[in-house]
Parts: sequence; C-alpha cells; structure tokens
Amino acid sequence: MDWLAVISGFGVGAIVGMTGVGGGSLMTPLLISVFKLNPATAIGTDLWFAAITKTSGSIAHHRHGQVDYRITGRLLMGSIPAAIATIALMHYTGVTKGWASALTFSLGIALLLTALTVAYKQAWHRVALRLQRWLPEHRKPALTVLAGLILGVLVSLSSIGAGAIGATLILFLYPQLETRRLVGTDIAHAVPLTLVAGIGHATLGHVDWGLLAALLLGSIPGIWIGAQLTRKMPDRLVRALLCVSLVTAGLKVIH
Repeated sequence: MDWLAVISGFGVGAIVGMTGVGGGSLMTPLLISVFKLNPATAIGTDLWFAAITKTSGSIAHHRHGQVDYRITGRLLMGSIPAAIATIALMHYTGVTKGWASALTFSLGIALLLTALTVAYKQAWHRVALRLQRWLPEHRKPALTVLAGLILGVLVSLSSIGAGAIGATLILFLYPQLETRRLVGTDIAHAVPLTLVAGIGHATLGHVDWGLLAALLLGSIPGIWIGAQLTRKMPDRLVRALLCVSLVTAGLKVIH
C-alpha cells in the first residue's frame, strides 16, 4: 500500500469537501510533482479519480432534485463529442513530445483559469446578471452546447475544467439558477464527461490503476471530514488558500 498516495487522496478529498472544487486542479499537478507521473498518465489517472469521486455527489444531488437535466443534456451534446474527437486525435497522431507539451500547457492554463473562477465567484455572478440583457433566451441552447464543447476539449487535454470552470460557464448562461441546482447540474455533467475522457486515456495506457486505488482509499474519509470542517472555517480563508495553491501550481506547470 502506498501510504503517501492514501494521504494525498485524503488531503485533496478534504479540500474538495471544504470548497466543492479543487479535485482535478490539485490532483493532476500533485501526480506530476510528487509521484513523478508524466503529464498524460497524471491526467488520465485524475480523470478516473474525478469520475469515481463525483458519482456519489451526483447521485445525492439527483435524489434531492438538484439537477437541471435540460442544461446537463445540452452541455453533454457538446462535451462528449468534443472529448471523443480530442482523444481520437491523440490516438491518430500518437502521444508525441508535441502532445506532451500541449497537455502540460493546457494544464497550466486550466489551473490559472480555475483560480480566477474561485477567487472572483461573486463578481462573476454580477457580470452574468448584466450580460442577460444581451443574451436572448433562444440563443442559450446553442451557447450551452458550445460551452460543453469547450469543456470537453479542456477536460480531455488537462483533466481540469469540469468543476469550477464548468460551474462558471453555467452561471454566465443561467444566472437565475439556484446555487444548489447549479452545483448539482455541474456535477451531473462532470461525471459522464470525465468518465468518457478517462476511458479514452485508458485506451492510450494513461492510467496508473494501483495509484488510483490508493488515492481513492484516502479521498473517501477526506471528503467527509472536509465537509464537516467547512462549517468551522471562514469561506474566504479556504478559497484564498485554494487560489494560492492553484496559481502556484499553474505557474510551475507552465514553466
């Protein structure tokens, strides 16, 4: 048993439990820097970690009626084909040094974007409400599919984006959506997307299954304890620490 992996899974799980975001954003750079996985294997392993850990959350939100399946369906119409096309392109071209560079750069950009979405969560909501004046209702279905397409490519290339970035895109398009339904919808979309992208990376041999099992073992109690801690820690402090971690990891990966 790799106890370092169990402890790492616990730590990331605790952050996810406290903030609702940060799983993929922190796990992939952790796999690269601490466990010395190449970017492709780190991304593939993290996609499976995300798909499995978010499944229980998705079921819980479904049971409470907190998933807007109309929005989820539109997102999946864009994200699933985009994920399949991205993985197919990687199969066709081969995972060359050029792809490795693209994966690493995408990871760094996704980390920085996630930091921005977490840091300015309230500001994004105000901007989204103002944008509604120029966003007719009949254009939202097509724009939602487009948002899904962007997420499909980003998640397949970096394993990041299905959480905080996905929630922000939904917020821009549907600012009137209740927060709990926004979160539930985002998670419900993330599960099939990360699973499809994870299967694609597995066919390329980009998953460390033994390490994944140890990470999952630690994450289960970590998420539960993090959810309890979030009641005692100031939200602003937790998000500030998360943002610093994301920016540091993003800049390190890019360089």
